[in-house]
Amino acid sequence: MILEIQLENFFSIKDAVILDFRAAKIRTAGAQALPANVIACNGKTILKSIGLFGANASGKSNIFKAINFCRRTILNSHQYNEGMVFGFSPFKFEGCPGKPGRFSIDFIHDSIEYEYSFTLTTDEILKESLCYYPNGRQAKVFDRDEQRGTGKAEIYRFSNGIIPRPLDVATNTSRKTLFLSRASQMDRELCKKIYRFFLQDFFVGFAPLNFAALGAANAKLLFSRNKDLILHALSICDSDIADINMIQEKQMLPTSLNPQFPDFPQSEETIVRFETFHKTAPSIAFDLFMEESAGTTQLFSMLFFLLDVIKNEKAFMLDEFDLSLHTKLAEFVIDLFHAGSQAQFLFASHNTNLIDMKRFRRDQIVFVNKKGDGSTELYSLYDHKDFRENMDAEKGYLQGRFDALPLVDNSFAALKKLLGDWHEKKTCPETFPKDESCFSCFL
Repeated sequence: MILEIQLENFFSIKDAVILDFRAAKIRTAGAQALPANVIACNGKTILKSIGLFGANASGKSNIFKAINFCRRTILNSHQYNEGMVFGFSPFKFEGCPGKPGRFSIDFIHDSIEYEYSFTLTTDEILKESLCYYPNGRQAKVFDRDEQRGTGKAEIYRFSNGIIPRPLDVATNTSRKTLFLSRASQMDRELCKKIYRFFLQDFFVGFAPLNFAALGAANAKLLFSRNKDLILHALSICDSDIADINMIQEKQMLPTSLNPQFPDFPQSEETIVRFETFHKTAPSIAFDLFMEESAGTTQLFSMLFFLLDVIKNEKAFMLDEFDLSLHTKLAEFVIDLFHAGSQAQFLFASHNTNLIDMKRFRRDQIVFVNKKGDGSTELYSLYDHKDFRENMDAEKGYLQGRFDALPLVDNSFAALKKLLGDWHEKKTCPETFPKDESCFSCFL
């Protein structure tokens, strides 16, 4: 369960930005009417969801890219070697390309709170630290600073007894590798536990499920458990789908796809596909992924993944989660998380209908804004102390009250002038050769 994520000097993020899932102390009637939006855990009140809203190019996607980069570094850095360059770009203005990026996360796993952070350049790890609260009191597990000396005993500091033979791990940890990643690989139990959190309970992004890779048995189990909920979700968008069936079929697949060997031995595999049946003609089957709409297929695939996330109390982060989804379906996905027990959802959206005080608390609505120097900043609706919950938050946002809004001159006069400039170029004298750089000369 995430308490806080901090990012600094990643992509368009220059100064540290904080995604704070710890609920603010809001005692208004509006907040009290949304008890399902928060989790009580370890004496803390934690938000189940945070929505990011802002203009194009404000940095919303860069937040997800930065978090995903950090997750992949934790999971994969034990495989990194000399010559490898970390796949992120520091903020490119004001001397920041030469400065390191920093990632920090405060989270709860198996009822214990952890604080983990690392600092790196595009070439090497500079710092790394891990603390935890096994008895409600902070204990440092290890601290690493590559600039503290040359020997591993100088660079690392460990608390006695928490990690067995920690210097053995440090000796095998290069400046391309996170100690946490290497220690997990070397079977250190505490580090394995944290590694599994990022591997199994912390997801960034969504790809349509590969039902073949999932396996016929697992797909059948998930489908049977969630079929009614999926049909209900589809009915929200006025779909007339009355039923869905899962079909398992045996298919002969070549073990080699090389066209030079057409008679290569084949193997039999079980494939999974889904058929839909509509109210208007309940006896006619449609192939779900070939004959249904993009929104229907996206929602179907997403629900398979989301229901696992929600039921198993995981954290999920998704940029523009509602592409191809009607507003009502987007609301349905958010309501699923709020109806769950401890799952969390960080999302970005351009759908201003979601800026709704009847669905979210003020601390759950976060605006992403591009500052004058081109960097990204975050602030929540809760930070606007003059805002009252009886006000229309969506209207206030569209009026520019909270900034984080694109500045577009779409006045009639501006558009007329733009079209007029094209028109003047298009009506050049016939004797004048066409201007190859002028698009309108070729209209």
